[in-house]
Amino acid sequence: MNHPTSPQPIPGPVLSRRTFVAAIPATAILAACAPEAGGLGDESFGAKEGSIDAIDHSRFDALLKQYVVEGDNGVNLVRYEQLQSEAADELTAYLTAMQEIAIEDFGRDEQFAFWANLYNAATLDVIIQNYPVDSIRDIGILSLGPWDDEVVTVSGRTLTLNNIEHDIMRPDWQDVRVHYAVNCASIGCPNLGTEAFTGAKLEEQLEAAASAYVNHPRGFGGEPGKIVASNIYDWYQGDWGTEQDVLDHAREYAVGPTAALLENAEIISGYDYDWGLNLA
Repeated sequence: MNHPTSPQPIPGPVLSRRTFVAAIPATAILAACAPEAGGLGDESFGAKEGSIDAIDHSRFDALLKQYVVEGDNGVNLVRYEQLQSEAADELTAYLTAMQEIAIEDFGRDEQFAFWANLYNAATLDVIIQNYPVDSIRDIGILSLGPWDDEVVTVSGRTLTLNNIEHDIMRPDWQDVRVHYAVNCASIGCPNLGTEAFTGAKLEEQLEAAASAYVNHPRGFGGEPGKIVASNIYDWYQGDWGTEQDVLDHAREYAVGPTAALLENAEIISGYDYDWGLNLA
């Protein structure tokens, strides 16, 4: 499949994994999908050290439990049509409630859970606002997707999906598990969870998300000597370091057949990504 040029390591400019169109000139691609990592600058969101306050994500948690189901292929799928017809107002209410929160008043784990849930909820909202679609890339001008559209306002700052992922989560946490937390409504993406992230369970949830993706063929597949990995590990290789660092990271989570596949792997032979909508 076509894919964007690999992004530079943080804090250099990054390319969104989600905005490549082969027919568009390279200069247009760069202009459309290269937000600066940490680009919020002096407007970065601070955290309240020592805060034990928690954000209530129960409304989103209930939506995920009702409308996200595990498919036969091990990929979590979304019942978009039902979500659109039955619970669009509930999703809007959750997004409204999150935008009323002063996020600077919370600790780091609560903030991570907040941003991940906000990103995923806003993405669901974008899909049902445009449903039916075959792929999230069908949304937006020139099939560039919705990632640079303004979708939420937090503490008076209007943000895009790219802002949340590339200007807040990746540079502020510098934790590769960000890639397992945000979901782009595609089969190739790490699973959208069946429960909302919470500060209290964050480490457990991120570890489970990383393990699930690494041990699924869309994370690492192929055969010994011919490893095919998700394009995420190509587009964002700089977040891990080198290709060898990607493989070492994967081996930390690999079990069973995936562990055997990666045991003696020295290179990744190819990359793949399925942009089909994660539709149940």
